[in-house]
Amino acid sequence: MLAGFCLVSTAQAQDATKIGFISTERVFREAAPYKAAQAKLEQEFSKRQNALQDMANRLKTAADKFDKDAPVLSESDRARRQRELSDLDRDFQRSQREFKEDLNQRRNEETAAAIDRTNRVIKQIAEAEKYDIVLQEAAYVSNRIDITDKVIKALGK
Repeated sequence: MLAGFCLVSTAQAQDATKIGFISTERVFREAAPYKAAQAKLEQEFSKRQNALQDMANRLKTAADKFDKDAPVLSESDRARRQRELSDLDRDFQRSQREFKEDLNQRRNEETAAAIDRTNRVIKQIAEAEKYDIVLQEAAYVSNRIDITDKVIKALGK
């Protein structure tokens, strides 16, 4: 009887499914490719962001000056300065919209490249350690099946 239990438990152990889990939030927050992508984007867009901030400051200064001077301006000067302010505001809004669109596009490109690399690393780990399935989202996960640290470490190489 004891020998029968041993054979059954051996057969069950061979059929056991090996499951792994990855915390994508931790990978995005801690893994080197994502940190490098963020630093690259900050460096690439910092000059434009500073230029936008300067433009916003100029617009605010011009608006404040107009509000202060408006009571003593002639009707034609007031209309001209309002037009200039409107033009400056329109240019600022356009530049800000273009900046956001360009930043989002580049962020999507960098994130896609990092996700592709992460998926390759996950697949390599899964194949090397013979995982049957690796999950990325779950309501509850035991630390026993969490391989996030392995993935982060492998991405750092």
